[in-house]
Amino acid sequence: MSSEKPSVFSREVLLGQLQSRPSWDVVVIGGGATGLGVALDALSRGYSTLLLERDDFAKGTSSRSTKLVHGGVRYLAQGDVRLVREALYERGLLLKNAPHLVKNQDFIIPNYDWWGGPFYTIGLKLYDLLAGKLSLGASAHLSRQETLSRLGNLQPAGLRGGVLYHDGQFDDARLAINLAQTAVELGGTMLNHCAVQKLLKDAQGQITGVVAADQESGQTYDVQAKTVINATGIFVDDILQLDEPGVPKLVRPSQGVHLVLDQSFLPGEDALMIPKTEDGRVLFAVPWHNRIVLGTTDTPLDIISPEPRALEEEIEFILRTAARYLVRPPRRSDVLSIFAGLRPLAAPRNGSAKTREISRSHKILVSKAGLITITGGKWTTYRRMGEDTIDRAVAMGRLRPASTRTAELPIHGAQPTPDHHSHLSGYGTDAPALQQLMTEHPELAEKLDPALEFRQVEVVWAARWEMARTVEDVLARRVRVLFLDAAAAIRMAPLVARLLARELDRDANWQQQQVIEFTQLARQYVLAPG
Repeated sequence: MSSEKPSVFSREVLLGQLQSRPSWDVVVIGGGATGLGVALDALSRGYSTLLLERDDFAKGTSSRSTKLVHGGVRYLAQGDVRLVREALYERGLLLKNAPHLVKNQDFIIPNYDWWGGPFYTIGLKLYDLLAGKLSLGASAHLSRQETLSRLGNLQPAGLRGGVLYHDGQFDDARLAINLAQTAVELGGTMLNHCAVQKLLKDAQGQITGVVAADQESGQTYDVQAKTVINATGIFVDDILQLDEPGVPKLVRPSQGVHLVLDQSFLPGEDALMIPKTEDGRVLFAVPWHNRIVLGTTDTPLDIISPEPRALEEEIEFILRTAARYLVRPPRRSDVLSIFAGLRPLAAPRNGSAKTREISRSHKILVSKAGLITITGGKWTTYRRMGEDTIDRAVAMGRLRPASTRTAELPIHGAQPTPDHHSHLSGYGTDAPALQQLMTEHPELAEKLDPALEFRQVEVVWAARWEMARTVEDVLARRVRVLFLDAAAAIRMAPLVARLLARELDRDANWQQQQVIEFTQLARQYVLAPG
């Protein structure tokens, strides 16, 4: 049943492009939000571009966000007006360019203090003002009764009212996959599971390319490039060490943890925003794929891991805070999935240990050897980060001047009026092709698990058109089950491995190993009883 002719997204085609091109204008290391933004910007200007990702697109931080496309109400409170204005502008562009994945979400801040209503209403009016013509709607004061009727399960005792405001909500990993597809369609070569092992330099010590290794075959490639960009998020220091061993660390990681609950904990379509918790953090409860994402934390860490683990105190903090605001509080046994992500914050120079005080602005650095490193930032500003990075490469004389086109560039799948309530709506303009596959092969319309909405066709689609290579690629970042219901993801793994093996021409041993590896990983997303 595998497709007869390799698609432009097939690994065979992409590896062929890697081998056949003698030199590239731009090589991007890292396939998260930042790297994808850089690659897309370079391609929009007409530069030949190769992106190399060691694991999978959005494997790290970029699949572990709070699922918000936002200006950052918290940053406004900290007085960072420039960052908020920039992010609100980018939020508007994302809603325009990827409407199948980004939607206008209503948020409600409940007020339990006499000053809360006026204080947050005024602050959010400024938020509206900064959004300008790309505003998603005006904020408004809500009565006590309206707040309770819109936020089911909210604690009524002491409630005075609420403030409604608008922000963006999205599927982070799905956007990453669509950005990679957009880049391929613009002529780029995007390779996941392909690691950079070494930087190539000329006699003057200037970087001239990279050595990359295909993680599947083990084959290595010497890749020549006019400019090499380090966009590896929390792992930027690993690449900086390849360039200049012993250089001081650039990134101070901060961990954010999220718990995923059944939708009954916040019935309705509105999100809850708690503006100030016991230690000054913000807590969100956001509807996402018919579940509720509850988070986040902001914990400084010293150890960087591809699969960060939630600390017990972070779990307790989220549950304890939610219990103060919800009539029926979530317990450990209610958590369907738990995930943690590391933010690549620029290491503080003033000795401050409070990661929430470190600016979320991005920074671009150029080493003596000409390696361009982009760090910091957030999903919402991924496009601007890409533009600024390529502008720097042009300013260095590495690339001929050309204008970016990403502000007006529709992302793969963009559909003007998507139905966000439909399960396949996240596929945008690809949805009819999935429907067609189910018509031609009715067995693909069957569910991956009786208790969930996901279908077998999505695995086939992920392999053929979305560059998925492993069970984890599918269940973590194409279909998102691992982040929605970890126990269900474990149940699905054997069927997904079987479907994937058929598409990728793998044997029974590969299937078995995939199930073992995925099950081991997925157990970390199941919250153990206290």
